[in-house]
Amino acid sequence: MVLIDAKTGIIVQGITGHQGAFHSAEMIKFGARVLGGVTPGKGGTKVNGVPVFDTVADAMSLGPSASMISVPAPYVRDAFFEAIDSGIGLVYVLTEHVPKHDELDLYANAKRKGIVLVGPNGPGISVPFESKIGIMPNHIFRKGDVAVVSRSGTLTYEIVRAITDAGMGESTVIGLGGDAVVGLSFLDMLKLLGPDKSTKSIVLVGEIGGTAEEEAAEYISKGFDKKVVSYIAGRSAPPGKRMGHAGAIIMRGRGTAESKIRALTAAGVAVADYPQDIPALLKQ
Repeated sequence: MVLIDAKTGIIVQGITGHQGAFHSAEMIKFGARVLGGVTPGKGGTKVNGVPVFDTVADAMSLGPSASMISVPAPYVRDAFFEAIDSGIGLVYVLTEHVPKHDELDLYANAKRKGIVLVGPNGPGISVPFESKIGIMPNHIFRKGDVAVVSRSGTLTYEIVRAITDAGMGESTVIGLGGDAVVGLSFLDMLKLLGPDKSTKSIVLVGEIGGTAEEEAAEYISKGFDKKVVSYIAGRSAPPGKRMGHAGAIIMRGRGTAESKIRALTAAGVAVADYPQDIPALLKQ
């Protein structure tokens, strides 16, 4: 197991909302062990056949180890602390537009307490067909040995579908989140996937802004022994351009697509010109 597997018990904070109800149903269809949900004031009801509790502390009677947070942005911070204070070890934040100072608080406390934080503002984690915590479409997956680690939601889906259609399959797919401050990085995932016996090769889907891809390239260059290929979005963006993601900002020449591609290529990582080229690079 890298982060989740068929045994992982999951609760959904905000399960009675539209997003929480819909995506928890899809998670259950995928095979995930969604044990219950949390919505203050809705305790005693059921959604998708699982019980709803007023608090995470009450839901801990079911024995969950992971939580999906699907609550409005102003309440994400409180939901996060309620989860980790109750003993949850992995928290995925679906919500977008979380205030930056709240994201910094989530990140700092996750690192300090050894909590795995995924997101905010990402598609989550999928392990075909064992478990899913998040919003990735069920039908694009095929069990295999390719791990996909991505900053982009829609590019994740496009590349996973291309891998599946090429007759290969996925071991773990994770969307790190598109905000400037997210819990896990490419480097974190390389360290987790390196020893993972179910993963033979890794796809890194990066974008302009920040230095996460360069840090990953430096780590790979020091002797990482699994095949890594990559795609970098935003090549045509002018300096200072803000893209769809809060993290995709080029500043003072840093974080450009060219600098990332240069670093990855120097580390022996093949970089695709287009997302649909990824399967061919994996097969080389």
